[in-house]
Formats: sequence, C-alpha cells, structure tokens
Amino acid sequence: MAERELEKVMLDFLHHRSNLLLCSAIIESGLDIPTANTMIINRADQFGLAQLYQLRGRVGRSSQRAYAYLLIPGEHLLTPDARKRLEVLQELDDLGSGFRLAAHDLEIRGAGNLLGKEQSGNVTAVGFELYAQMLEETVQELRGGKIHVQIEPDIQLGLPAYIPEAYIPDVNQRLVFYKKLANVQDWSDLEELANELEDRFGPLPELVRVFLEVMDLRRVLREYLVTSAYKRGEKVTVHFHPDAPIKSERLVALLQKDRGRSQLSPDLRFTFTLKPGEEVIPAIKTLLQTLGHHTE
Repeated sequence: MAERELEKVMLDFLHHRSNLLLCSAIIESGLDIPTANTMIINRADQFGLAQLYQLRGRVGRSSQRAYAYLLIPGEHLLTPDARKRLEVLQELDDLGSGFRLAAHDLEIRGAGNLLGKEQSGNVTAVGFELYAQMLEETVQELRGGKIHVQIEPDIQLGLPAYIPEAYIPDVNQRLVFYKKLANVQDWSDLEELANELEDRFGPLPELVRVFLEVMDLRRVLREYLVTSAYKRGEKVTVHFHPDAPIKSERLVALLQKDRGRSQLSPDLRFTFTLKPGEEVIPAIKTLLQTLGHHTE
C-alpha cells in the first residue's frame, strides 16, 4: 500500500471508523491500539514462537478482555516443531512469561552459530540443556577441575506407580507434579510435595504413595551412583557406577555372609535374593546403607 493510503487505513481503525484490520505480521512490531480486543492469526503454524508471542501481545492492551485465535490446517498436518511452538504458547499465558518463552524457543530451535557451525548447531543432537552441561563439564575438565558424576538411574521393579487421572484430572497439573518430583533432592522436598498433593487433591491413593517411594529411591540411587536397579522374580540387581561410593571391605564381607544369596559380577552388578515377605524398595536402601558411604 502507498504511504498515504496506509496511514488512512490505520487512522480509520484507530478512531473506530472501521472495526476490522486485515494485515500482515508487520503489526507485531510495537503497534499499540488499546481498543483492539480480538485477533485471528491464520496459519499460526507458519510463524515462529517469538512472532506469535509478539502478535498475541497486540490485543489486550487495556482493561478490556481480549482474545487471540490461532488457526491451523489440522493437528495431523503440523510439523513436530510447529506443534511444540503452539503448545508452549498455550502454556505461557501469564504476565512476565517472556523469559520462559525465550528459553523454550532456544530449546526448540537450538542456539545456532553461538554453539555450532550451522544455524541449528550441535545442540539439536542432544538438546540445549544437555549440550550446555556437557560444554561446562568439558571446560571444567580442561581446567583441571574434578567432574562430579551425575546418574539418571533406570528403575524396573515391577511396581505400578504413577499419578492416576482420577486423582489429578488436569494433564498439565499432573505434568507439573511429575516435573517437581523428578527434581527432588532430599527427603524434606519429597515430604513437602506429598503434603501439597494431599492438601490440594485429597488423601494419597496407593498408586501415588508407591510412586513417591520410587521417587525417593531414585534420589538415593543417584546419591550412591547406581545406574540401574531391577527385579526379576525374587532376585534384585543393583548396577553400580565405577565411581560409586561403596566400601570394598563391606562388599566382600556381605558376599561372604550371604554366600549363595548374593553375588557380584565383574561389571559391578550386585544381585541378591529377597527374603520371604521382604519389600524391594526398603531392601535396596538397606543394601546401599550397608555398602556405601556418603560423598562429601
């Protein structure tokens, strides 16, 4: 449009001589029309996350309730990245969420030339968070520092343990609590989350109680550098990392004491047989407390 024509259209819209503005994404750049209360974005899947966030911010700039409708051709036609962008935009609907959005955008697109030769860089292969962690550890190692081993244990104990939909119907709320439980560092954190669940959603079902026990076991396995713990029948196997803080003399003593009931493979897999009526999670914790000592 010519400059004068464009100016007239905008002034007409601003002064309510017209109630509909059909335009391109150029309006994302700081346009402030307080009375604009509804936006329809066609083919929202074609826009970047930051673009959508800025476009959505063009409405709702006064006390009047506003709406932003994002139109897509159909969920089955969305690319994985487009789906992620739209899901993130749905979640970030509160004030001050710009930084979180930028972090999600960085995670989806990668950090580009900052950390790799091409726009997507090496980040896409492992994810930005893991890439940044690997980079930090490599720099620390080159400087002669000590690398602290971090373990994400694999737990297969045959126990039904999860947060059922009947207990927390909203899927987003369930995901929030799964994330909180995954980040638990000590028993007090876990106890606090258990109290929060009970306070908000009522008495804990058995499935949730078992899930909390598994999460506490996961915390203990991390502490003792156990890469996996699994149960086959009445036999339980605990696989130690080579740097696990276990005392060899205690291990030898236990093998001699429980000869026939426990054994150790060359790759540090310790297998023992549960006693009649013995529960698997307390048994694993007792074993670790017997064999190990805490890292400083």
